[in-house]
Amino acid sequence: MPRGRIVLDHTMLAGLSVLVVAGCYTSGAFDGWYTPLPPLGFGLCVVAALRYHHTTLDHRLAASLGLLAVIALCGLGAYAAGAPTPATVIWIVSSIMAMERLPLHAGLATVVVLGAGFVETDETGIIGAGLTTAAVLLAGYSLRLDAEARGAGFQLLAQERLAREAEAASAALAERARIAREIHDVLAHSLSAQMVHLEVARLQIEAGADRSEILKLVTSARSMAREGLAETRHALSALRGDMVPVEEYLRELAREDRAEVDVTGERRDLPAEASQAVRRVAQEALTNVRKHAPGARTRIRFAYGTDEISLEIRDSGPPRTVGGARGAEELGASGSGYGLLGMRERAELLGGSLDAGPDGPGFTVRLRVPA
Repeated sequence: MPRGRIVLDHTMLAGLSVLVVAGCYTSGAFDGWYTPLPPLGFGLCVVAALRYHHTTLDHRLAASLGLLAVIALCGLGAYAAGAPTPATVIWIVSSIMAMERLPLHAGLATVVVLGAGFVETDETGIIGAGLTTAAVLLAGYSLRLDAEARGAGFQLLAQERLAREAEAASAALAERARIAREIHDVLAHSLSAQMVHLEVARLQIEAGADRSEILKLVTSARSMAREGLAETRHALSALRGDMVPVEEYLRELAREDRAEVDVTGERRDLPAEASQAVRRVAQEALTNVRKHAPGARTRIRFAYGTDEISLEIRDSGPPRTVGGARGAEELGASGSGYGLLGMRERAELLGGSLDAGPDGPGFTVRLRVPA
């Protein structure tokens, strides 16, 4: 129960206690040595009512009924001492508390039991007692519905808070996975290629190979390291959202290979992961063209669709058609560079697809990603 609601209930009980005590004294029910009894009796009612709130919160039905019985007996004592009005007030409050906080069947049973007191104290008899009982039932049930609505509201708020925390944790994990995937795609390719070149250079040094051949391998490894650092900067810029549009990146990437670039559709901002998928696939495809079909003519087509983007990279194959077809088949079977398999997995994680395979004498890579 909210803290404000508990304070309100306790304040109401204290006010009713003052009212009841005042009624006892004004009725003249307690005179002489009986004078201390009203504050003691109604103080006991307040203590029992406070404990009743805690026992109902803990769903202890037996203890709650026992405390209500203590309060009802205090009312019976007031009635026996000749103070029917305070007794009636106590029984009404007890009935409302029972309807509000106890299980419905226990609350109804409590009201029925205390209804006999209403009949006894009401001067109009059964009719007045019936009206009092109906009013008690209506007031108690209204408070019960209000408490249930408040409880449901607080429960929904708690569930929403937990859902937001879970969503934030999931988003953080997804972001970590995305960062790890980006860095892996860049560094795994660059470092593995450098390792191969440096290992070959080491073996040639041990074998006493020509200095120019060793220098060529070391220079190539340094070039790969430079490219890897550049790609790492691109990846970090993309993660920060600070990157050039996709079509500009494709034109810059194609300039080294003198590839043709066609862009269609209305340009728009793309999600970071979709943009990175296009960049990585384009880089992988052009790297494979340089490796397996040097000198081939390459065409890049990028299109903004209604709810997706598509990329197609097609090469004509190397000058020797037979060798080009064979290289394309090997590439489709094994993959290279960052790996077409890894690019396909990246596309599928975004709900898209990637198809790669021989296309005549050359090789074609097609990517589709929702965006």
